[in-house]
Amino acid sequence: MARATAGPATGAGAMIVGTAGHIDHGKTALLQALTGQAGDQRQEERARGMTIDLGYRYAALAEGAALTGFIDVPGHERFIHNMLAGAHGIDLVLLVVAADDGVMPQTREHLAIIELLGIPQALVAISKCDRVEPARLAQVQAQVGELLAPGPFAGARQFPLSSITGQGVEALRRALLEAEVRVRQRSVRGGFRLAVDRAFAVTGAGVVVTGTALAGQVSAGDTLLLGKTGKPVRVRGLHAQNQAALVAEAGQRVALNIAAERLALEQVHRGDWLVPEWLYAPSVRVDIDLSLLAGEALAFEHFSAVHVHLGTQDVTARVALLEGETLAAGQRMFAQLLLNAPLQAVHGDRLVLRDQRAQQTLGGGRVLDPFAPSRQRRSAERLRQLQVLRDADGLEQALPGLLASAPGGLDPQRLERQFNHLRETWKLPRDVQVVATRQGPLLFASSQWQALRQRVLAQLARLHEQEPDQLGPDRDRLRRFAALPLERPAFVSLLDELLEGGLIASSGPWLHLPDHKVQLSPADSALWERLQPKMLEGQYDPPWVRTLAADEQCAEAEVRLLLRKLARLGLVHQVVRDLFYPEATLRRMAALLLGQGGEGGIVQVAAFRDMLGIGRKRSVQILEYFDRIGLTRRVADQRYIRADSALAQQQAGH
Repeated sequence: MARATAGPATGAGAMIVGTAGHIDHGKTALLQALTGQAGDQRQEERARGMTIDLGYRYAALAEGAALTGFIDVPGHERFIHNMLAGAHGIDLVLLVVAADDGVMPQTREHLAIIELLGIPQALVAISKCDRVEPARLAQVQAQVGELLAPGPFAGARQFPLSSITGQGVEALRRALLEAEVRVRQRSVRGGFRLAVDRAFAVTGAGVVVTGTALAGQVSAGDTLLLGKTGKPVRVRGLHAQNQAALVAEAGQRVALNIAAERLALEQVHRGDWLVPEWLYAPSVRVDIDLSLLAGEALAFEHFSAVHVHLGTQDVTARVALLEGETLAAGQRMFAQLLLNAPLQAVHGDRLVLRDQRAQQTLGGGRVLDPFAPSRQRRSAERLRQLQVLRDADGLEQALPGLLASAPGGLDPQRLERQFNHLRETWKLPRDVQVVATRQGPLLFASSQWQALRQRVLAQLARLHEQEPDQLGPDRDRLRRFAALPLERPAFVSLLDELLEGGLIASSGPWLHLPDHKVQLSPADSALWERLQPKMLEGQYDPPWVRTLAADEQCAEAEVRLLLRKLARLGLVHQVVRDLFYPEATLRRMAALLLGQGGEGGIVQVAAFRDMLGIGRKRSVQILEYFDRIGLTRRVADQRYIRADSALAQQQAGH
């Protein structure tokens, strides 16, 4: 499937309504009165006389109006997990409170859940009014008003009604039609996201999945990835709002007929996600903005076990608090979820936390970063990043703050997945620099990148001051010494930029400032003056390090270190460990080899040995060194002179 480009923010042209409320308060009967469609279709539900799982209906609230989708949720405390699976993505909640019972435990818990999920609109149906006196009705209405007062639904309209007599149902219908006009338009920008809430098989068609589309668009023929394994599936056909369609988009109830090689119904489950390949990135560490319900009796403790409900998924996890060891009732704090199964999330997703035994709703939050770090999660730098993510409304608003708190750069592919926002549509700030690395591009604030360049140059100059007798460090040692907050690919790109600009020079693997010259210490210079004649005198069989050290009555390590420094300068050559040849001697041996080269440039080991007057083993060691520096090339049992090597051309020039 091609990566979808951003589109305008468009409404789906319909509304999704979900019920909430205590068991036996008449949610199913009310939907039947509104839609004319019966609920409790399952045999077990009919036998028990209560809703156990999610129920779905579609009806036009007025002639010519678009179909409204209704999701009926169970009210029993044992089926809260089903209620949570149906509550995500709805536009309006219909809170049902029976006039005879009034506010009950699941009324409170359902209300807490819909507040945590950030559902934008609510209406209240006071059901079973035909069973009570006006005084009782007034009492329940006051009770409901008091319940809603502290939260986002304070002042929500209440509709006394009876699903049996029909009293008040028409007034509620008109209110729903008015609310439909105010439905929040959802952006179709980004990748399509569907949290599967139901899967079934249709004879002749295969597997069908349903859910509420949370983002993007999908068309027949598209390929999406399914579930934890990311199995590719093709969309053979689709329905949107219970009607056949070519395209479905965010905010609609969607049914997709999917197909894949060896796809069985048993492989599809409630909680699976359908997303495009570029957005597929399950995670087991998620940073969130966590809020604990105000009614909690006990403080929430660091590393507590919970159930995490996001979309239709229910995953167990531990919660690492990032700003303390406990969280008091009614308070909020940054936290990290350490999940026991992968979760597909993006920035801004709402989630609900329930206790370890899945018996009580504790609180909830908003996803800030679905790719949370495992280290330094409580550092000041990380908390600043989370503050930016909490305050920002989308990627482009967050980007300046994220760059300021990310000295190691930002991965644009990760940002795409974190915000469900393709980079082709980003409007980058002017001071953003895109740095190409071998593992893909990174984003830096331009001022930060320039500061990193200057820091490398300053640290290299400091290293030259500390080690004036060294030509310079290799790439990895300079990275360690500079201690930049960069991964190796970004550091290599920074060095390449400095080398290309002439601000750093290289001599073989050694890096140095262009004007840096090696300066031997007076002691090293004096020792070299004494060693050089002895090494030249040895000609093709110079003394070993141990012999030179014994002659000078100094430590072998001192001689070895000096000769290695000189090797970096090109004044000597280390043929094997502890055996060094002066530059002049090596050139003479190279000239002899070039003069001895036979037909086709073939090197004869025996002839070379005889010319040098040394043993075969030493001759082979010298030839192997010539292989390493590119003067010769060994192929099977033959060795050939490389006429194009720098050393061969230098000899020809003489």
